[in-house]
Amino acid sequence: MAIVAEVLRLDLVTPPSWPPILAFGLLAAAIDIIVGTRFGLFVGRWLIGSFDEFKAVVATTACTTAAVFVADLVAGTPVPHSVVIGAGCVALLASAGTRMTYRSLVETTWRSLSDAKERLLVFGAGDAGYRIVRELQRDPTGAYQVVGVLDDNPRKRNRRVHGVAMAGDRTAIAAAAERLDADGLLIAIPSASPSLVAELTELGEAAGLRLMTVPSIGQLISSEATPAIRDVTDEDLLGRRRVETDLVSIAHYITGKRVLVTGAGGSIGSELCRQLVAFGPAELIMADRDESALHAVQMSLEQRALLDSDRLVLIDIRDRVGVHRLFEQRKPEVVFHAAALKHLPLLERYPVEALKTNIWGTQALLEAAARHGVERFVNISTDKAASPQSVLGYSKRVCERLTARFAAETGRSFLSVRFGNVLGSRGSMLGAFQAQVAAGGPITVTHPDVTRYFMTVEEAVQLVIQAGAIGRPGEALVLDMGEPVRILDVAKMLASRSGRPIEIVFTGLRPGEKLTEQLMASGEVGARSVHPSITHVDVPGLDPELINHLDPFTPSELLVLMLRELALEGDPNSRQREHQAREYAVGGGD
Repeated sequence: MAIVAEVLRLDLVTPPSWPPILAFGLLAAAIDIIVGTRFGLFVGRWLIGSFDEFKAVVATTACTTAAVFVADLVAGTPVPHSVVIGAGCVALLASAGTRMTYRSLVETTWRSLSDAKERLLVFGAGDAGYRIVRELQRDPTGAYQVVGVLDDNPRKRNRRVHGVAMAGDRTAIAAAAERLDADGLLIAIPSASPSLVAELTELGEAAGLRLMTVPSIGQLISSEATPAIRDVTDEDLLGRRRVETDLVSIAHYITGKRVLVTGAGGSIGSELCRQLVAFGPAELIMADRDESALHAVQMSLEQRALLDSDRLVLIDIRDRVGVHRLFEQRKPEVVFHAAALKHLPLLERYPVEALKTNIWGTQALLEAAARHGVERFVNISTDKAASPQSVLGYSKRVCERLTARFAAETGRSFLSVRFGNVLGSRGSMLGAFQAQVAAGGPITVTHPDVTRYFMTVEEAVQLVIQAGAIGRPGEALVLDMGEPVRILDVAKMLASRSGRPIEIVFTGLRPGEKLTEQLMASGEVGARSVHPSITHVDVPGLDPELINHLDPFTPSELLVLMLRELALEGDPNSRQREHQAREYAVGGGD
């Protein structure tokens, strides 16, 4: 570089003075190697052509030039100062230019060699979008190729994102898809609101594109691999943001233990079984009264369903004798109680069934668990147990109180977990809406202002598993489920996505239904002492004798009244009302 600088200084005419130029050139090379190694330039510390490597090149060149300049002064200036400084500039230009050219050639080669099958438009030119485009462009064996980037910010209109040109804003999705022959639209905004996701989904589907999205910001930052791209789900459209749990660190109480799951064939129970088996329990006992449900869960776990496994137990939790026999023979150490009747309108019509299954069934399990030394008992509750006004809510609140009472008597980790509606569960609102849309409508909504909380079945089960580790005896653990979702908005979204005119009909709130659900009762005081998104709530115990005296032949109206009184959360009038309930129960309401 010194020679080039000297030649340029002499206007390419006068021959340079070779000896000092060569000597100082060798000195500069030696210093450059030493300093460059110190800055990580020659040891692969930085990505070739990256900004970090460019900073290292600048630092190395500056230090080398300064050292040679000092050496030139000490030696009496055998080389003109302009040559030393010029050589540094030439070296910087050559080093940086060579690296950037190499990086450009490599990335061009990657793109030309790519066997990507799906051409993507990426919506979002922010930090997440930049990283996603970069990673996808650097992956020659990946399944995606970015052909265009879109963003609503007009200041980004003329930018290029890692060599990919901007294609406009959201209104240009259809035109960009046709012009660039795109197959999919990737929403690269981890914090996108449900309304934005819904609008982009509608625009993308209208253009014939497959809709995809990316994980949260935290997952993007922590991931060193190509960001996980997945299809847009109902969870995204409803605005549900998953609460992350570190199950590996808290599920130690399952490993090597005999674990019983009741209601193992249901939505929650079957997912519990699928997640629990990964933690290596000594035995996983799956109990349910529905033989077809047991068939399905065995198939999902073992890819076979001969119903010949000892892990499957066909039992009704109403059978108190059978429940005690199960605990005596199998000796479970951890119990997850997911068996219950859950459909609110039916239980309003048949409250005695809620008494028999939800209350007496839970009581039978608690008694057996206390007698046979169960270490942890996790009762799965619902947000309808907070300030209940339905038979379902009354029965689940009574179960929370019974669990708290047995926790106080045994001193063991008997507790409850409370959450809202589960996406994808059997009979869920979303599934019903999708079926109505598939049939051409109408979609039936109870009230234009009704709202509900939602979470995924996977997240619900993670909460249940975590509760067994962090919950204290007798309390209920309540998940922060974000903002409630307006059901009418969900119905409108599904109707618009169908591409057909779908009517929405309002049917009115059914008996026992609330306009808005709540996760905690007005008198409950919670604390988040372990997990930032999980609230611990104390639950007052309930004397089981009050349950034993209930009569299944009691008229339905009176039985509902007694369940309501027993479900009270320990307010100042609770003792008086429990006494009234006892009199109703013992005296048959006379």
